[in-house]
Amino acid sequence: MPALVLASTSPYRRDLLARLRLPFECARPEVDETPRPGEAPAALAMRLAQSKAAAVATSHPDAWVIGSDQVAELDGRPIGKAGGRDAAIAQLLAMSAREVVFHTAVAVAGGDAVHAEIDTTRVRLRALDVDAITRYVDAEQPWDCAGSFKCEGYGIALFEAIHSSDPTALVGLPLIATARLLRAAGYVLP
Repeated sequence: MPALVLASTSPYRRDLLARLRLPFECARPEVDETPRPGEAPAALAMRLAQSKAAAVATSHPDAWVIGSDQVAELDGRPIGKAGGRDAAIAQLLAMSAREVVFHTAVAVAGGDAVHAEIDTTRVRLRALDVDAITRYVDAEQPWDCAGSFKCEGYGIALFEAIHSSDPTALVGLPLIATARLLRAAGYVLP
């Protein structure tokens, strides 16, 4: 079986992919993640997942490479990673009592082929006041996460509902789609 490479240094994606019990290595994709003018959030996530897989595949020609990207969307606009405490608080205030859509794309590249899928997860946050948000942000420090929360941790207390066909997608790598793409590439999975 060819080597498997995850085109990411994200600890969240690494931990998710490890669930499939396939040996893999990680490589940093050198991809410009700047959205193009007028690019829809779902299209941005798909383009970046494919670009990451393709970029790493050039230096790993005998491997299958997994690229993934997630873009959160509020009112049709992408929401990036907060990067810090104040920005995280502002993001969560803007999302309070609202629905946020998360587009999580995965691409598998090998040889001349790139196959990709996208998962859409809808998250409804409960009504949050600044004190609740500040307690959460100070406890979990989610500035490296799209939407400024970690649903796999304490952040689940911020939600009213999650609607998804793949619960792992919200963490950053849709494992149902990933497993399907890897089986199509010849990997043996249950």
